[in-house]
Amino acid sequence: MQTILVVDDELGAIEVVTTALEDEGYRVLSAANGRHGLERLTEGPVDLAVIDFMMPLVDGTAMGRTMKADAAFKNIPIIMMSAVGESVVRERFDAYAAFLRKPFRISALIDTVRRVLA
Repeated sequence: MQTILVVDDELGAIEVVTTALEDEGYRVLSAANGRHGLERLTEGPVDLAVIDFMMPLVDGTAMGRTMKADAAFKNIPIIMMSAVGESVVRERFDAYAAFLRKPFRISALIDTVRRVLA
């Protein structure tokens, strides 16, 4: 079973994404900010991280950069999600495998996850 880490400061978004991914057979870990997300990465192998761009404490950019700088986590693909356009995200951090513009359809999330993990 593949494990996906979902990091978002909107608890409602975490619940929806977690339920959708679990329904597809994935194991899901969640965190409400990048600092907690980095801690959750140490709990076992994570196959994919779905990270919100704008969060308090440690945002998606800082979390992504920290992951890519750490040999233990640098090969974990990242799906970055945000309500702001991709061009804004890409200016600050571009080492992600895919981008989802919020709000997105659950089917788009599932398709993107499957494509990135393939």
